[in-house]
Amino acid sequence: MTYLIGADSPHVPAGRRFRTLLEKPGILRLPGAHNGQAALQAKDAGFEALYLSGAAMTASMGLPDLGIITIDQVAFFVRQIVHASGLPLLVDGDTGYGETLNVMNMVRVFEDAGAGAVHLEDQLLPKKCGHLNDKKIASAHDMAMKVDAARRAARDIVVIARTDAAASEGIDGAVARARLYIEAGADAIFPEALTTAEMFREFARRMPGAKLLANMTEFGRTPFFTADEFAAMGYSMVIWPVSSLRVANRAQAELYDTLKRYGSTEGMLDRMQTREELYQTLRYHEYEALDRSIVETVLPTAER
Repeated sequence: MTYLIGADSPHVPAGRRFRTLLEKPGILRLPGAHNGQAALQAKDAGFEALYLSGAAMTASMGLPDLGIITIDQVAFFVRQIVHASGLPLLVDGDTGYGETLNVMNMVRVFEDAGAGAVHLEDQLLPKKCGHLNDKKIASAHDMAMKVDAARRAARDIVVIARTDAAASEGIDGAVARARLYIEAGADAIFPEALTTAEMFREFARRMPGAKLLANMTEFGRTPFFTADEFAAMGYSMVIWPVSSLRVANRAQAELYDTLKRYGSTEGMLDRMQTREELYQTLRYHEYEALDRSIVETVLPTAER
């Protein structure tokens, strides 16, 4: 069904739908979707919720992930993904775009745009990808104030607190921060850039009852684990934040190289989404049928 006449569970706020999925047995799988087309493809593959990565957003805009985009720019991505898929969406809120009032504004803007969950992190600007070195970390107290602000502004949206402290403060520091963030009102915790299965297990062991999110990004500090392996370690959610963008970008680079070299795209046809496949993904014919039905229903009856 097209977003023009209703998405999945249109009368249930996205935050409530996200919470319902989070309470189901097993681990909630959240593939990254960097635009509406990717969101539709993920939905067609059977996923029930999605993730919007700040790194994927900025990269798709030709920018580095350094916290330089605005709330309104992110809201544009949120709206297109939610409109396209109708699925509850977890959004990367970076550092909250400022201090406590900015965080509250971010939460309201994202919730109004249709987001089901948001995470904010305890880095300082200019923030970095969590798997890079020399990250600057905010004080635990300052981050707790941001979490409290987010919780106060939230209506239904799920608030997840990310801590990047494991690299600089170890598991002890990351756990202490996570407990403080839970006390401040976080619904779940995202421990970033853990480097071994033992670290993941230890963090979960020391956070009994907490909802935890694992980040399975490629080319980072975390070894590859499957969703089921994360579940066994005690995690409730897993994201693959930039995977869709990485695959799409690699394919585009090969396309442009082929076009430049040969002056034709014919050699890439077997790797392209066909017109029929594109229209199926976009629900093109549903839009056409909707348009025809509206025209038919408003035709006046001729009087004699």
